[in-house]
Amino acid sequence: MPKVAMTVNGKRVSGEVEGRTLLVQFLREHLGLTGTHVGCDTTQCGCCTVHVDGTAMKSCTVLALSCEGSAVTTIEGLALEGTLHPMQQAFHEYHGLQCGFCTPGMIMTAYGLLLKNPKMTRAQIIEGMDQNLCRCAAHKRIVQAIESVCKK
Repeated sequence: MPKVAMTVNGKRVSGEVEGRTLLVQFLREHLGLTGTHVGCDTTQCGCCTVHVDGTAMKSCTVLALSCEGSAVTTIEGLALEGTLHPMQQAFHEYHGLQCGFCTPGMIMTAYGLLLKNPKMTRAQIIEGMDQNLCRCAAHKRIVQAIESVCKK
């Protein structure tokens, strides 16, 4: 089996994987990082969003082998030394979740948007988040949480 090596949340990792192993499978099954969720397996819901070399990607359609040498950040990698990232804290404060299943992907997508444009308007937030689904209808609070970070 081929071997893949990458940096995940600041730590160098490697493992043997089948050529068809998806990044989300590598993260969850090989590394035990279960914060990245598997929702639809078709890039429709965004639950599996992580950052690869600074770009938000849906890890359910990215092959692990294609990330050879890359830097991957998962939801577990946003908090530093036990302190929530401001985006994580805002989702908590604004209760930008209900069941919580979509939350990691929502936060990772919002974090990516924030990196590109820290002063987004409400319309830009809504447009930027349109590729992530929350079946519990928490979108209003999610937008409010993101807006609060943009105002800081």
